Amino acid sequence: MRKHPRIRKAVFPVAGMGTRFLPATKSTPKEMLPIVDKPLIQYAVEEAIEAGCTEIIFVTGRSKRSIEDHFDKAYELETELALRHKDALLDQVQNILPQNITCLYIRQAEALGLGHAVSCAQAAIGDEPFAVLLADDLIDAPRGALKQMIDVYEKTGSSVLGVETVHPQETGSYGIVEVTPWHEFQRVQSIVEKPKPEEAPSNLAVVGRYILTPRIFELLENTGRGAGNEIQLTDGIASLLEYEPVLAHAFDGIRYDCGSKLGYLEATLAFGLKHPDTGAQFHDLVRRYASLEG
Repeated sequence: MRKHPRIRKAVFPVAGMGTRFLPATKSTPKEMLPIVDKPLIQYAVEEAIEAGCTEIIFVTGRSKRSIEDHFDKAYELETELALRHKDALLDQVQNILPQNITCLYIRQAEALGLGHAVSCAQAAIGDEPFAVLLADDLIDAPRGALKQMIDVYEKTGSSVLGVETVHPQETGSYGIVEVTPWHEFQRVQSIVEKPKPEEAPSNLAVVGRYILTPRIFELLENTGRGAGNEIQLTDGIASLLEYEPVLAHAFDGIRYDCGSKLGYLEATLAFGLKHPDTGAQFHDLVRRYASLEG
């Protein structure tokens, strides 16, 4: 089997304003909103590390400093926890990132879309394939969604898009792909950003996980503004289809759309019910509220 370059680098576009969660996101990045006791961005970073990534690249914007602080050392906090002999909490704080992980922060000066955010990482990526993860999409999987996609990449050397089937009326919220069988995989024939239901080629949506070859950068350089007057990653991928196979992978797992209030609440419910510290009592609490509603 041909050996393809390893996926070592993961890009996290985190410069968005999170307007759907105002006023909470007026001074707090949406990626720092907690699901029980961990922020969304930490779940996504852990998924990338589990998949074998060792370089974490954040494309940030103004008012996102707390993301940097979260993944940095906190000397005062650690000292205080040590003095109070809160060893379990100290261990959690000190081990948010393994020792072998490198973090890099790149400022996106102007929010011009996901395609522009990815292109901001070009200097850090160089001529390597890489992953892109959107923290808004929290994926609960027995085996990480990105790891599943890297397995596909390692067999093919191709770009891979994480996809799932959505309701036909929801196509206007996603990049939608049309696929055909290709060996044991699904090859993307076309991709369009946020089509109306009557214009969508399918109801197979791209959701928050990408593995891309470095050719995407030169294509994004020539990608004009698309939907929302932004440089769309979807449009860059549409151009990539002309040069190389791009595959779609329907990962095994449950995705929570934490970019929406309802999806965020659903994720909080699901993770709260299975959290070792809260699960049993939270289950009783939910049952009590359900009986009151009934």
